[in-house]
Amino acid sequence: MKTWLCCLLLAAPLAAQRDFLTADETDQIKEAQEPNARLKLYAGFAKERVDLVKSLLSKEKAGRSILIHDALEDYAKILDAIDDVADDAVGRKIDVKAGLTAVAAAEKEMLSVLKKAQESQPKDQERYAFALAQAIETTTDSLDLAMQDLGKRTKDVEARQERQKKTLEESMTPAEREGRQAEDKAAAAAEQKKQQQQKKAPTLMRPGEKKPDGQQ
Repeated sequence: MKTWLCCLLLAAPLAAQRDFLTADETDQIKEAQEPNARLKLYAGFAKERVDLVKSLLSKEKAGRSILIHDALEDYAKILDAIDDVADDAVGRKIDVKAGLTAVAAAEKEMLSVLKKAQESQPKDQERYAFALAQAIETTTDSLDLAMQDLGKRTKDVEARQERQKKTLEESMTPAEREGRQAEDKAAAAAEQKKQQQQKKAPTLMRPGEKKPDGQQ
């Protein structure tokens, strides 16, 4: 028993370091800067994990339980990433309706597969029962968010960001708070100047110079 516990404790840091995406998937996410594209990619990656679980459960094979467990954990982390991308985009007033529509469709299908897996009660289920339950709960929560009215979600995200900002400011020293406020003002001024420059049509004419009659 002690030996098994020691092995488990030693393995824990290694498990924590395991990336939930493959190197190729990470590269694809980096290339997809547009939120809707990222959401669709993540949804596809999540479906691959569920397909893997479904395939593993279709045949009783020694050693499959750890593969199922890891796939379910990676799946849950991918859904967390989906929610983070969507919240970030909503907070920046980016329309992610297309991406969330794709996510909701995929999550409905995946939730059905996961629930069937749980109901089938495989012989080795106790080894990944918690991960499966977490995957189902995470899918349910993420699906609720994906189907939520974007206006309400925007308000919720803004309220959460405001609470986080307030908590951060309360933990700052007076000097740090003043420095943060100065940075915010400078950033706001720079953004305002950028918007004004974008609205102003470019011209090659000198100040005070007028176009000749008859020219637009």
